[in-house]
Amino acid sequence: MWQSSPPGSIYDYVKVASFSIGADGRIEQWSRRAAGLFGMTSEEVVGRDPVEAFMPTGARPDAHRRVGEILDGKEWTGLVPFRIPGENAVRGLAEVYVMPSETETGERAALCIVVDVRALRRIETDLAASQAIFGQSPFGFVLFGTDFTVVRANKRFATVFGGVAEDHRGRTVDDYLARPEADRLSATLKRVLETGDAVTDLPLVGTPPGTTGRRHWSMNLYRVHSGSGRPVGIAGLATDVTQRHIAAREAASARRNLALLNEASARIGNSLDLETTARELLDVAVPGFCDLASVDLYQGLLTGEESSPGSWGRRHHETGSGSAELRRVAHASAVSDALPGVLAGSGAETVGDMGPALGSVHRYPFRSPGAVALRTGRLEDVPGDGRGFVHSTLAVPMVAHDVVVGLVQFSRTKGSESFGERDRALATELAARAAVCIDNARLYRREHERALILQRSLLPPGDPEAAGLDIACRYLPGNTATEVGGDWFDVIELPGHRTALVVGDVMGRGLRAAVAMGELRTAVRTLALLDLEPAEVLSALDEVARGLGTPGGGGRSEGFGAGGGAQWPSRAAHKSREADLAEVYLATCVYAVYDPVTRRCTFANAGHLPPVVAEPGEAALLLDVPPGMPLGVGGEPFEEVEVELKEGSLLALYTDGLVESRDHPLDEGLDAFRQALSEPSHPLEDVCDHVLTTLDTRHGEDDIALLMARIQGLAPDAVGDWPLPRELRSVGRARELAREQLTAWGLDGLVDTTELLVSELVTNALRYGEGEIRLRLLRDRTLVCEVWDAGLVQPRRRRARDTDEGGRGLQLVGLLSAAWGSRRTPRGKTVWFELALPDGAPAAELSVEQLLSMY
Repeated sequence: MWQSSPPGSIYDYVKVASFSIGADGRIEQWSRRAAGLFGMTSEEVVGRDPVEAFMPTGARPDAHRRVGEILDGKEWTGLVPFRIPGENAVRGLAEVYVMPSETETGERAALCIVVDVRALRRIETDLAASQAIFGQSPFGFVLFGTDFTVVRANKRFATVFGGVAEDHRGRTVDDYLARPEADRLSATLKRVLETGDAVTDLPLVGTPPGTTGRRHWSMNLYRVHSGSGRPVGIAGLATDVTQRHIAAREAASARRNLALLNEASARIGNSLDLETTARELLDVAVPGFCDLASVDLYQGLLTGEESSPGSWGRRHHETGSGSAELRRVAHASAVSDALPGVLAGSGAETVGDMGPALGSVHRYPFRSPGAVALRTGRLEDVPGDGRGFVHSTLAVPMVAHDVVVGLVQFSRTKGSESFGERDRALATELAARAAVCIDNARLYRREHERALILQRSLLPPGDPEAAGLDIACRYLPGNTATEVGGDWFDVIELPGHRTALVVGDVMGRGLRAAVAMGELRTAVRTLALLDLEPAEVLSALDEVARGLGTPGGGGRSEGFGAGGGAQWPSRAAHKSREADLAEVYLATCVYAVYDPVTRRCTFANAGHLPPVVAEPGEAALLLDVPPGMPLGVGGEPFEEVEVELKEGSLLALYTDGLVESRDHPLDEGLDAFRQALSEPSHPLEDVCDHVLTTLDTRHGEDDIALLMARIQGLAPDAVGDWPLPRELRSVGRARELAREQLTAWGLDGLVDTTELLVSELVTNALRYGEGEIRLRLLRDRTLVCEVWDAGLVQPRRRRARDTDEGGRGLQLVGLLSAAWGSRRTPRGKTVWFELALPDGAPAAELSVEQLLSMY
């Protein structure tokens, strides 16, 4: 085919030149390439002797002989030095091929073909280098033609794809790769041929002939040109990167596993709830680690059995009856069309094709992978489901502190990789972390329940009753996610129909806080029975709080080393003080004493929130009670505030869980509480419910204790109060006043006993007391008689000797009364006794033993 452009053959690259010699030994024809090679035009050369024209002087004799031989019909090939006319130096070396020829007249002539030796040497070098690179390359080398068939392949390429290198000539990409990869490579070859842009690191995946494993290659492609610049094909250099791909995949898997473990540490175990912890595990595992997962926990763990955790399934394992009962507490799926029973392959007893439903109780047969995993505490591989949907499952026991608490199953479906050794290790680690959190949740729940039982056992049962007060109370413990706190309240009956109202809060949570609360509550009741003033009660309670947690619950005195005189504290004492400081229990408390006769209430506060009072028709107010320091701090006195409360007023004592929240400041909570008490005239139970439903208490974040009391006071006709002069006739006058008052109240059955006991108390006041004497009778649920005097000496009950004529008065008071005692007052003391009101039955008489006990 003729074409106007250069043909681009090998002759163009080596620049072959030609000329002819006539019968006379002269140059007849001179080609253009000869002119370019020798630097001489045809006008300068034609008709001249070639030896004289080109050859150096020293080589001419031999050259004339050779030319003669050629003209005699002999072929000749050799290297001939040549020079450019006008220059004496040799310019080059030519390889000349001389072929004898004949003219039209039959005369001898010659045709000479000349090649520059330098071009030949350059071609030889290029070919040798190309052959070395192509044949000795450790990489697969292939050359595609412009029709995208293989033109040449090296031995390394043939080693991978079979046969010898020559066998691959004429093949296409479809002979090596599956359709998607072959189409991608074909499109890339076409683009490289058309644009000339090289492609590097083209990833290819395929299966070499005679093998089953998938291989990964990285291929570099570039367009190949002829000497004239014409594209002649595409060269491809393929590198097997399978091992690199496996290493990269393992590195990615390791990074993924580390990320999963890090996520598991952050997300699992935040709730301290068994079911929530199981769901948190699956939230981490699906779909990041597997496609399907489920968690089964021992039923005994969920029901809170007190037996040792190991016994939940031991008896079933030992008898060969299968696993103990488990409950499915969580399952998760990243596959929308997953059947509910796809995780039943571990051997769970199922109904038809359905696996255990969420919340259902089931067992694993003895020889099933699930039961084996639970029994041995080791991971078990579970066979596929037989339908090809789930092809890889791991049954992993959840082990915490060498105790199996349940089973978690991870499954991968068709299209996902099977679990490897790294995956098994990760599955074991995930299950172990979740198991520790679940075991901690179990222990916490047990402690929470015990703390709640302890706390509720220490609270007043039902609705407490008090003279002159209508009382309602509420206690809402924190939920299992926040631990039980140390909130408490109490209503304590005091002599003289007075009532102590207490609300406190131990700082801290859990069983220890509940125990500390119990100790403080017991201490409050003990101190209240001593009939101390509110400030004195808190001061003594502060000492008790500072002693909590110390060895033996003792005080704060420091121990010294043995020997006489003052010495440095011993090491044991130093450690004891450090322990004391670490175990200090702080608590807040408000203590109020209400007197129904005067409707006055005395408050003392130890760092607690102020009481709230709502009077009829008025807005609720916070009482200005000095807050003081919390119990356990020590060193600061407590102040008292006495407030007179109107009839029908509402008094509220509470803990911070009612008014304090993360979402709003304390002041807003207190304002909302005061507004919720805007209708104090409603029934007290309704007011309590209204407060709890109105306030944003965020119930569950903290304990809530609410104690509310409506002021009623004793009716004036229920009180008898008389002054008595310090003289002997006051004893008779006291008996007379008591008899008249009881008769007016219709308590004739108590007249004789009351007269006798009043006579004893007034006589003691005259004999051992000082100043004016007062007699007071109070009638409410019981009858109380009080005798006041200005003396500070407290009466003391003693056993009289047989020869003593007196000393038996207080014994008689103790025998005939329901209770008796004495207390200090700001101006002296009060001795009192209490009698139960008659219920219609005849009064019990003293036995002979009781009467004789006084003698």
